[in-house]
Amino acid sequence: MPIQPPRVNQSCLTENTLAVALASQLREGTKAAHTMAENTGFVSCFLKGVVDKSSYRILVADLYFVYSALEAEISKLREQGHPVVAPMGFPELNRRDALEQDLIFYFGSNWPDLAKQTPAAQEYVARIHQIGKESPELLVAHHYTRYIGDLSGGQVLKSIAQKAMKLEGNDGVRFYNFDEIDDTKAFKHQYSATLDALPIDQATADRIVEEANKAFQYNMAMFKELEGNLVAAIGKVLFGFLTRRQRAGSTEDAVA
Repeated sequence: MPIQPPRVNQSCLTENTLAVALASQLREGTKAAHTMAENTGFVSCFLKGVVDKSSYRILVADLYFVYSALEAEISKLREQGHPVVAPMGFPELNRRDALEQDLIFYFGSNWPDLAKQTPAAQEYVARIHQIGKESPELLVAHHYTRYIGDLSGGQVLKSIAQKAMKLEGNDGVRFYNFDEIDDTKAFKHQYSATLDALPIDQATADRIVEEANKAFQYNMAMFKELEGNLVAAIGKVLFGFLTRRQRAGSTEDAVA
C-alpha cells in the first residue's frame, strides 16, 4: 500500500535545523539498553518459550494503554503538521485496535472493566503525554523503540506465544500482525530514510537517543513487574508436577 506523506507545517522549520543520520544513531545508541531488555527475566523466559497466559494478558493490557497514549499524541501532532513528528505518523504501524482485539480474547467483552494499567505502565503513559506537550520531538524516540522492535521481532514472538499458550490462528496475538505492511524490509528501509530526513540538529538527535534509552527503561520496568507473576505461575506448575509425582509414587508403593 503506498504511503501518503503527511502534511508538514513548513513555518515550524528554522534555519538551525538540518538532516542528521538519526537512524544509525538510534540503532547504535540503544544497543546496550536493547541487550539489557532482552536479559530481563520475563523476556528471557518468553524467548525460551516459558509464557504464562495470566502474566501475558497483563502485558497486553499495559501495551494497550502505552500505544493508546503514543498514537493519540502522534495523531494530534500529525494533524498539526509538526515538522519532526508528522513524518513519523505511519498509520499502518498503529497497534491500538489490534491490542483491543487481543484484550477481548484474554479478558472478554467487558475487558475495559478488567484490564488495568500496572504502576510501571502508568509512569510510561505519563511520560508520553508529558513530552507530547513539552518536547514533542522526543516522541520519535518512543515511536522507534516500540514499533521497530515490534516489526523486527514480531513474527518470532508471535510463534513463541502461540506455541507456549496453545493458541490457534491469530487469537490473542493480533498485536504482532501488521496487515497493512506487505514488505517489512522495504518499510523498515523507508522508516530509516524518514528518520534521517527529519529536520533536526545534532543536539536534538542526541536528546532523542537519550529518550530512546529511557523508553527501554520504561519497558524494562513493565517486564520486571511481570516477573513476580511469572515466577508464581511457574511455581504452581512445579508444585502440581511434584504433587502428581508424589501421588504416583505412593500408588506404585501401594501396588508393590
